[in-house]
Amino acid sequence: MPLIAPSLLASDFLHLDDACKMINESDADWLHLDVMDGRFVPNISFGIPVIEHIRRATKKICDVHLMIEEPEKLTPAFKKAGADILIVHMETCKNLHSNIQQIRALGMKPAVAINPHTPVEFLKDILADLYHVLVMSVNPGFGGQSFIPHSLEKVRELKKMIIKTGKEILIEVDGGITLENASSLVEAGADILVAGSSIFQSADPKETIRLMKRIA
Repeated sequence: MPLIAPSLLASDFLHLDDACKMINESDADWLHLDVMDGRFVPNISFGIPVIEHIRRATKKICDVHLMIEEPEKLTPAFKKAGADILIVHMETCKNLHSNIQQIRALGMKPAVAINPHTPVEFLKDILADLYHVLVMSVNPGFGGQSFIPHSLEKVRELKKMIIKTGKEILIEVDGGITLENASSLVEAGADILVAGSSIFQSADPKETIRLMKRIA
């Protein structure tokens, strides 16, 4: 079964404690936290103080997705805030290998995200150093977008690349994931499914998480 990582970006920000409690009680494996700076993406979400409080409220792995410029300047602060996994975008990192080394040296698991326009081939020289790769299946910056179908082919290509390394590198997919397309993504090679609107806007979020984990 895939790992399910509900995206807190789609929750009710007036009731984050309730959202964390729901996720704690659910079959979710991780909690996905989207940090946006209004520069790399055209939106601002939340930052280090909020993550510090979320860390205290959840038992789940905190999968922190940095959609920000110059992530290396804040990497130690996100470690202190409680991030277990830190994801940086290939498109923002001028010295990606150095960014990955910094994350690992601080005791977090390093991951790299790629936007819909970025070919998976660009990951070839860094792939073996990663815990996982995040394939964006929507354009970053806003929740509630529709899944980009070509993302399935990118997952398949990435899976072939990972097999060639001989290492256990996970594939995470984020954007437009629903009960209808989850199984196709897992068949293509996805290990972690990030879902926001399809979980938090459902009538029964815990049941949606359960179904997604099993249907996939």
